[in-house]
Amino acid sequence: MRMVPNAPFDTGSQAEKRIFERLSRAFDDRYTAYHSLKPTNHPHKQYPEIDFVICGPEGLYVLEVKGGRIALSDGAWHYQDRYGRITPHMESPFRQAETALHGLMEALRANLSSRVLSRLRSGYGVVFPDCEWQTYGSEWDPEMIADRQRSRDMEGWLRQLFEYWKNRGGPREQVDDDTLRIIREYIRPNVSASIGLHEEPIPLLQQVEDAERRIERMTEDQMRMSDVAESNPRVLCAGGAGTGKTFLAERLARRWTEYGRQVVLVCRSPWLRHHLASRLAIPGLTVSLIDGVHLDCQRAGLDRFDALIVDEGQDLFEMASIGKLNDVLAGGLEKGRWCWLHDLNNQALTRRFEPRAKEYLESINPVRMPLRTNCRNTRVILEWVQETLGADVGTRGAGTGPEVRRHTVSGQHESAVLVAREVAEFVDIGGLAPGSVTILSPFDYADSSVAHVPAEVADRICRLDEYSVRRIPGDKIGFARIDEFKGLENEAIIVVDLPAPSQTNRELAAHYVAMTRARSLLSIVQRESRF
Repeated sequence: MRMVPNAPFDTGSQAEKRIFERLSRAFDDRYTAYHSLKPTNHPHKQYPEIDFVICGPEGLYVLEVKGGRIALSDGAWHYQDRYGRITPHMESPFRQAETALHGLMEALRANLSSRVLSRLRSGYGVVFPDCEWQTYGSEWDPEMIADRQRSRDMEGWLRQLFEYWKNRGGPREQVDDDTLRIIREYIRPNVSASIGLHEEPIPLLQQVEDAERRIERMTEDQMRMSDVAESNPRVLCAGGAGTGKTFLAERLARRWTEYGRQVVLVCRSPWLRHHLASRLAIPGLTVSLIDGVHLDCQRAGLDRFDALIVDEGQDLFEMASIGKLNDVLAGGLEKGRWCWLHDLNNQALTRRFEPRAKEYLESINPVRMPLRTNCRNTRVILEWVQETLGADVGTRGAGTGPEVRRHTVSGQHESAVLVAREVAEFVDIGGLAPGSVTILSPFDYADSSVAHVPAEVADRICRLDEYSVRRIPGDKIGFARIDEFKGLENEAIIVVDLPAPSQTNRELAAHYVAMTRARSLLSIVQRESRF
């Protein structure tokens, strides 16, 4: 099925993201799924949103997705999220789907010919991907619901849903290709508009937001690769920074736990571990540090884990780490199920790398899986990293974006002046949210040039740690050491206190990690002297 957009919008719903993945594997190109559609016609909502619209030969269908635990009491629906928060709602999800469908059909009737609509069958359904739903009621029939079990086979359930609405009446024949094309062009048209020669330059915030939207849609390579990883018991996956290794780790963790497996996701960085744990609070998954994996296995009440995922695996190419992972994985590394994600560039730069550890993994004959599409950085940043460092960080990038900003300073005080100026350019003038900006230095805060910024600027900066990285304050600009921020990212990055890159592994590693953390906007305040 074609997905529009080709990666899920960040609506905050993990349930929608899982259904997006399952829909992407259903049917063929004759079918299209539109995620997070916001029609202008709705019976009573000013800002309506439809989770999914399915358009195909069987017609047009609206899907409402409700994640978490669901309860119905005295006519009120209660939705409990993964954090235990309960939200009551008087309108049933079936009524929500029905009114959304009516609003969409009204918009179609107002803009398309009756000849087109006369051939169109329509209907709606509700998806509860996190719970079993065996309750019968007057507002729904069983065929209208995909609960945890049925939603695992979205194609099978959708075929039943199509047949259900076919039997309820309406056109019996399938929709022809010309009609489908007209409907698709109306639902989400492709538009290209040019600006006049004398228009004002595009504001910085708009450039960043445009880049961020393109980044959200650039994960199709990783989605295809997750099918490969899921289908093979042992996978060694290599890709540069920004090619979606952590995205793939998260996606694979969700798939494996859905099958009832006890999964462990291992890394070395405490910062990355806390970040992943906050994003992946799902049953059956343990996020662990390599040094604590034995204890975490015991705390989970297990003898061994059923499956292993390693993120930032270049940090664990050492025989001691191999031994620890071998002990906690059912079947060991030679016979167990695992996916090891690593960065070829960082492999050469890390001080922990032991060639024989990587050679051992390769001797097991895992499936080799390269990630080549950069879906984190804009093309401007991607080309800068490749030209400056000669690093392979994938191809393509997320289109154009703001130019890389580079400054050369002679000392810390001049650097502090530049940092204060960049903060003003990004936040006060450019309009970026403070939390979308992170300052990175090879030094701790007290030893960095940021310690010399004016007091009014210092008050706007928050020193990040491994715990605060779970939820970076939105009203503060973050500061971190470069090595601590490895595996993380932000919209805008200001790199300070680094000299021009030389050929030493230490300096190349610092430049590589720092530059590739920026998704849309990169500023480098570079020192003339070596550190």
